[in-house]
Amino acid sequence: MFNIEKPTLLLNKQQCLANIRYMSEKAQRNYLEFRPHFKTHQSAEIGEWFRGFGVNKITVSSVTMAEYFAANNWTDITIAFPVNLREINSINYLAKSITLNLLVESVETVEFLNSNLDNKVNLFIKIDTGNNRTGVDSKNFNLISKIISKIDSAEKILFKGFLSHAGHTYKAISPEQIGAFHRQQISSLKNLKKLFRNASEEIILSIGDTPACTLEDYFEDIDEIRPGNFVFYDVMQYELSVCDTGVIAVCLACPVVAVHKNRQEIVVYGGAVHLSKETITDGFDRKYYGLVVKLNKGRWDMPLKDCYVKALSQEHGIIKMGEKEIQNINPGDIIGVLPIHSCLTANLMKQYLTLENEIITMMR
Repeated sequence: MFNIEKPTLLLNKQQCLANIRYMSEKAQRNYLEFRPHFKTHQSAEIGEWFRGFGVNKITVSSVTMAEYFAANNWTDITIAFPVNLREINSINYLAKSITLNLLVESVETVEFLNSNLDNKVNLFIKIDTGNNRTGVDSKNFNLISKIISKIDSAEKILFKGFLSHAGHTYKAISPEQIGAFHRQQISSLKNLKKLFRNASEEIILSIGDTPACTLEDYFEDIDEIRPGNFVFYDVMQYELSVCDTGVIAVCLACPVVAVHKNRQEIVVYGGAVHLSKETITDGFDRKYYGLVVKLNKGRWDMPLKDCYVKALSQEHGIIKMGEKEIQNINPGDIIGVLPIHSCLTANLMKQYLTLENEIITMMR
């Protein structure tokens, strides 16, 4: 295996490309604009892989990320996060050179933008279709109408449509419930498009969660999809029955620093600052922080049975191992962990090592 000395995020490039191809082809089959969310990988080099599949419009989660990808020649960017008014100077700078799409959910934000923008931007109204994180409630027609009216009266703002993220699919208990949440979201957006069809020549409906975009084939009246996690997938998606572990494209390689056969546990150099503290509770009411795989020349197979990351502190990872498996583990070995949430793990690790032994950097 590679000369791994510390926690290292391995990337299976070929599987990553296969995941991109899958979602790109799905968008094409359903006549959807594919505007992938780049918050998962946060890498200019990985971003270039998408161009090979015809992608020329992207989604990001912050102004800083938009600046990074704009500097890498992406010219049509949606910032899928409510406008932070304190970043107006950076927003103005970005809007000079790219097509910039922003999210609003209040009249006050539109008024501020109207008074402080130097360049034209496109606005989507963020709609809450059940996630209850941000956005205007999909049935709050009065507020939506006021926001649209305020946008229409502005000189440097163009109303583009309605955008939502059905993040509650991540809390679903079955693929059927993911589908139900997805169809509910589409129904709400379709209703808004019908009610406000005179507000714009073309109202765009944009959705974006990986679970539904992976599993579902119903996208009636939807114009674009913005999934992000699909590029790597992770254990969370596996537990949701969205994917199997074979398509998970990242794995944290961790040095073994201690073996405790008496309690069937090993300690690895790989803790919360590498994996995050995201957890999954499985069907046995067992909470864990990642699944364990063996690494062979950098590659990994299916997760080991009855092996999982039991606990994390800052640098330590405590892995529960079966009695048979632990007999073959020694300090200095490398063990692999499939992350619960690949987006957070990638964000913490800041770079990848491909199975071809190439370093891929991320935004800093």
